[in-house]
Amino acid sequence: MSITMDTTLASLVTNKRRVSALKSLGIVTVGDALTYYPFRVTEPVPLRAIREAAPGQQMAFAAVIRDMRVVPMNARRGYRLEATVDDADFARSRRVPGSTARLTFFSYRKSYVDWVSMRLRAGTSVVVSGMPSEYMGQLQFTHPEILTVAPGSAGAGAGLEGYARGAASGNGAFAGSTDPYASVQSAYPPAAAASSGAALKYDADTVQEALTRVCRPCPVYHASSRISSEHIHETILGLLWMMGARTSSTPDGQLAGAGSAGIVAPTTDTIAVQNGEENSGTTAESGAEALSQSIPDVLPESVRKAKNLMHRAEAFLAIHDPASTTRFKEAIETLRYEEAFVSQTSLLKARSHAHKSAAHSCPLVTDSLRDQFIASLPFSLTAGQQQVIHDIAADLAHDWPMQRLLQGEVGSGKTVVALAAMLQAVDAGYQAVLVAPTQVLAEQHAETIGRMVEQLKPAIPVTLLTGGMKLAARRKALAAASSGEPGIIVATHAAFSKTFQAPHLALVVIDEQHRFGVEQRESLNAKTDDGTTPHLLVMTATPIPRTAAMTWFGDLDISWLTELPGGRKPIRTVVVNEADAATMGRMFAHIRARVDAGERAYIVCPRIDADDEGNEGGSGVSSAAGSARGRAAASGSSARTAAGGRATRAAADAIGIDDPYETFDENGETVARPPLHAVAEIADRLQKLPQFQGIRFATLTGRDKDDVKTQVMADFAGGETPILVSTTVIEVGVDVKQASCIVIFDADRYGLSQLHQLRGRVGRGGTNSWAFLISRAEPGSPAEQRLEVIHHSLDGAEIAQADLEFRGAGDVLGDAQSGGKSSLKLLRVVKDADMIADARTRAEQLLAADPELADEVQLAGAVLDFTRGNETFLTSS
Repeated sequence: MSITMDTTLASLVTNKRRVSALKSLGIVTVGDALTYYPFRVTEPVPLRAIREAAPGQQMAFAAVIRDMRVVPMNARRGYRLEATVDDADFARSRRVPGSTARLTFFSYRKSYVDWVSMRLRAGTSVVVSGMPSEYMGQLQFTHPEILTVAPGSAGAGAGLEGYARGAASGNGAFAGSTDPYASVQSAYPPAAAASSGAALKYDADTVQEALTRVCRPCPVYHASSRISSEHIHETILGLLWMMGARTSSTPDGQLAGAGSAGIVAPTTDTIAVQNGEENSGTTAESGAEALSQSIPDVLPESVRKAKNLMHRAEAFLAIHDPASTTRFKEAIETLRYEEAFVSQTSLLKARSHAHKSAAHSCPLVTDSLRDQFIASLPFSLTAGQQQVIHDIAADLAHDWPMQRLLQGEVGSGKTVVALAAMLQAVDAGYQAVLVAPTQVLAEQHAETIGRMVEQLKPAIPVTLLTGGMKLAARRKALAAASSGEPGIIVATHAAFSKTFQAPHLALVVIDEQHRFGVEQRESLNAKTDDGTTPHLLVMTATPIPRTAAMTWFGDLDISWLTELPGGRKPIRTVVVNEADAATMGRMFAHIRARVDAGERAYIVCPRIDADDEGNEGGSGVSSAAGSARGRAAASGSSARTAAGGRATRAAADAIGIDDPYETFDENGETVARPPLHAVAEIADRLQKLPQFQGIRFATLTGRDKDDVKTQVMADFAGGETPILVSTTVIEVGVDVKQASCIVIFDADRYGLSQLHQLRGRVGRGGTNSWAFLISRAEPGSPAEQRLEVIHHSLDGAEIAQADLEFRGAGDVLGDAQSGGKSSLKLLRVVKDADMIADARTRAEQLLAADPELADEVQLAGAVLDFTRGNETFLTSS
């Protein structure tokens, strides 16, 4: 069976429970598994004889079981298993006297005790790794790692001469050899069955093999309650063995060869098919060749050699079975550079493709609609707005499509800039489309734009098109668009439907770019009759540091709006511990006072109702994965959580947190956290409080129908229901001037950028405003540190920088909200800015010589996968 990166684990792994557990982490294919990188690697365990032991310091040694007994624990349920080991042979090889120690195991499960008893029978040779302690005057190892060694010539004393050369070294290195494991056989078959004929198998054939396995650095993966880091590692090593790996990568930078430590063949009760099992004599060299064929390199050979990087197959091997921590770090750097090179190549190809397309030229004319509009504004444009409008005007005059990203703080005036651009297109006799992510926002845009252009001459038709419109109104809107009459169309996702046609479309404005994918945006290119590509203006209020923006949006020209229009007062941000009842009470009293003064308040919860338990601890709207995480989200199309997996669209509707920041213990397992608050639960609780007697509440979630959302927002803005309890559906674009307070429950579980977005919903009418962040974070925890950032800063760029450092690139740039995942798992868009710049330069040189990557088939495929996997970020391809 030929195994590739796209082969599914379900076809290889016989343990279906393990397949399911891996799938929950986003690991579905071999490629997913190999790119599920460990978050740390343990330091090598030093070899020490029992007499050299130091309490509290990890060590490993070889010994023989002298006796073993199981003792029922009378004071409490369960059993204690004690085994005495003697390291005489191993100690002799280290030129110290032999000694004994006790191995102790506790368990409530008789089946576990029986299993350990069977493995630790008297006379069995073992290799032990653990932390020694002293109990009643004797050295003791509690729950150490144990590898049993097959009897015979590979007994405890056999072959230890290779270790004698390093007997005096306390760090486990072997003197006289650059490879501390040079004495280990370079390849070996599966462990032999127990001589008794029982189903039990020995863990290793030789002491050298067993010592190598326990002493080598061990990768640690983000795990879950369903699967441990050890089982994830075991699965990945089994996959590498099946793909041809027989030994680890060697320190000299070559793929596996003689003298390297071997990878143990997986047992057939774990792996269904074993590559080459019909030829058990596979050599290390042929195994290395097979692995490189199964995992071809992505980077061009010239780039890899110039940067002195590993082959891709070698890097995977050095990450999942590292010979040393140094090799692990080198492998991580190799794959990090690969991500940088692939992403920059993809962006450069996208930019080149766009410049070859034709677009409608929309030059400015005398007494233009744009100038009329600017003159009619009741306020003066900021210097930033004037500059961006000028830049866009120059772009629209070209006969190739503009591609520009407009990033601006909440309330910085992006809509005015976008409207000026759309009027320039209409003045040239064409259509412009503004696409908004929600019906509420689309209706708001249509109303605002209609009011702003009503005095212009000639009259500008403004058409609203949403999926929730009644059939007659929808048909009328579609007919207006298909007529080709110059005008402005404001639409939701309905603009991507097959029924929508705009034959004279010259400009597309995307509001909140991270809500739309590349395929959706490209569908608008097909709306023109003449085959031209519309100009593209992408807007986002999600703050993105410049280095991150250049990384992700390298195919776009980027404009920043950093000045806020006059009249906006700073929002006062308060972090409240939910357990502090007195402060919570004062906060609710303050909100009641603001409501009595004619103002409005938002109450935001991450979940719709308390029955969404299936999504608890998942990735919310995101990851997932994410991530990420990161952390996330597998290559191409699979999903991820912060530990690895990613939520579905249904989960996205149920939970509004963009990244729940899963936390992990030192073994990579997720730490349980309290359930998230739900809209229905909080609305019910608050209405019963004395502070809110006589006040009407409303609720709003993503599950509500569009007409219900519209009515709820109208009642909220009008003051009939002055307190709105909602999910994060109010995050983007909702503009209620009277809103002065926002309370965000479970704030410690949100991303900083999302908190900044939510906070921007208040204070839009020039009144004093407050944001209350309700937290259950532990004192001194990372979650509390994150909230301190948002507490002390109103600077979106500073907040985004901190968010990147806490989370990684994907979630900040919209990965979370999209329900998709990022192909970037290792690249850090801020810390690796120099690496990204180098990769971009080399990618430019490569594309100049080979624009279609005809000579780099693997790279071309990786670029295509990257574009598909990151369609929420790339705005063209």
